[in-house]
Amino acid sequence: MTEQANLLTGAAATARVTVDLDAIVHNVEVLQRHAGNAAVMAVVKGDAYGHGLVPSARAALRGGAHWLGVAQLQEALALREAGVTAPLLTWLHAPGVDFAAAIRNRIDVGVPAIWELDAVAAAAREVGETARVQLKVDTGLARNGAYGPDWPALVDAAARHVADGTISVTGVFTHFAFADAPHHPTVQAQQVRFADAVRDCERAGFALEVRHMSNSAATLTTPQAAFDMVRPGLAVYGLSPVPDIGGPSRFDLIPAMTVSANVTVIKRVPQGQGVSYGLTYVTPRETTLIDVPCGYADGVPRAASSVGPVLVGGQRCTVAGRVCMDQFVVDVGDLPVQAGDEVVLFGTGAHGEPTAQDWAEATGTISYEIVTRMSTRLPRIYLGEPDA
Repeated sequence: MTEQANLLTGAAATARVTVDLDAIVHNVEVLQRHAGNAAVMAVVKGDAYGHGLVPSARAALRGGAHWLGVAQLQEALALREAGVTAPLLTWLHAPGVDFAAAIRNRIDVGVPAIWELDAVAAAAREVGETARVQLKVDTGLARNGAYGPDWPALVDAAARHVADGTISVTGVFTHFAFADAPHHPTVQAQQVRFADAVRDCERAGFALEVRHMSNSAATLTTPQAAFDMVRPGLAVYGLSPVPDIGGPSRFDLIPAMTVSANVTVIKRVPQGQGVSYGLTYVTPRETTLIDVPCGYADGVPRAASSVGPVLVGGQRCTVAGRVCMDQFVVDVGDLPVQAGDEVVLFGTGAHGEPTAQDWAEATGTISYEIVTRMSTRLPRIYLGEPDA
């Protein structure tokens, strides 16, 4: 296995994010097996859930992903600028977005409303090319997507633009509200509504290439919702979207991200010493404290104060007191620790280290937030096949 760092100083930085690209390849292969004959769109929005947009996208494609999905257009354009030629969908836009750039770069635009459809059509006339559009229907999430009577109005408007040659409707999609509870009645109800929406598009004469609604949870637990394509995000990076059903190993997923830092200051303190801002943690005995140079500016949740788990010298320890902007303290008892020793915040769990799910449970959030909030101040070190 080769190693490449995105910064020459990455390996020597005080704290870092290490991303195993081979794990992403493996996870996409697993997801493709679950998807059966459906294609896989790997969702790489949010800097690939904090793992790094371009390296992660390329790894996902090596794993067999047919499409890539992002929320914002600038993410799609960054992939094109990096030489990624795979089919791309972008789906979250406000008025004023440069749809002409999407059209010139053969990027499919997810459209949930008539105003956006009209804007894409106007950009297509300006560019002199037919825009590729995928219509988004709201089947029960009540978020992004055409809802209720807005849906047939959107289909009718799209038909008019198809007739004048400004757009081509290449797909239709929606998003689950409760896919992480596969037996919840809304999961079946949304599939029925989506099938109706697909028929609406087919009756309108649209030449659909893809129909998709399954996120990571549905890909792994609801195979009947696969349609032509599944759209996993979290599972691409080896984290389970249904932790109550089973962790990553249950689905043969491998977490791709490890976050670690090196000890700076070590001190021996007596029983009764308060630690960090507000002195909210008080040492129960004479003990050793270590300072870890990684804080909420790096993405460590402040909610991890006195609860965040870490691995030090092969032993699980806990953040002592408040997480600060650039650092936190750990009470390591009598462990023999030296400056420069590694502290692992989370990783695969294979060596006893906490996982992102452990951090999520400790801080009252979800693993999605734990990995995506890791700041770009932390250099990324990539393990696995180098970028082509």
